[in-house]
Amino acid sequence: MNGDEREATIRALLPLVRTIARRIARVVAAADLDDLIGDGSVGLIRAVDAFDPTRGASLETYVRRVVLGAMLNGLRRLDPVSERARRALRDTERRRLALAQERSALPTLTEMERRYPGFARARAAAYHRIPLSLDAMLPPDQQPVIDRSGDPARIALESGERREVAEAIALLPERQRVVVALHYYNRLSLHAIGARMHLSPQRISQLHLVALARLRATLARG
Repeated sequence: MNGDEREATIRALLPLVRTIARRIARVVAAADLDDLIGDGSVGLIRAVDAFDPTRGASLETYVRRVVLGAMLNGLRRLDPVSERARRALRDTERRRLALAQERSALPTLTEMERRYPGFARARAAAYHRIPLSLDAMLPPDQQPVIDRSGDPARIALESGERREVAEAIALLPERQRVVVALHYYNRLSLHAIGARMHLSPQRISQLHLVALARLRATLARG
């Protein structure tokens, strides 16, 4: 395409960049909307210049993919924890949960660090630089901020030692774990959590109650 067509195409697709940026900003609290739009605009220009219609995908589909990638790369540059460390954490936590299912008991962090030496360095990098990760367990020395407003559900979080509670939370399904972490550690209301996760208040309440029941059962067995 000539210069005028190229400029017109880029201008026509700019609203798509803003739409993607707003969606990411709603999910990632630390994201700056203007930075997302800036990174996405660079990705848009790159996508328009590199688009090859003979490959089958439409221009809009290709632009969406490239723009989203550019925005995510921009967010990664702001992350104080390297992608290598995060990948090591994710991989080792998956292995840890797999071992827990085989044994019906969660391996200790000491055992996992002995099996996978890089796990200790990755945990140190993550937990010393960010206040809380929802992708992994709380560090053993992290003091949980428990809701003490009189909600009887706090019993489920106070019925064991901090490490036992953290290990029980790690065994929850992902959505239930996120709800518990946001409610009891970040002290968000269930309504606010529903808005953040794009779920109805009824669904969040259900996830909360099921998570507490599982926690009680796990801690009672421990």
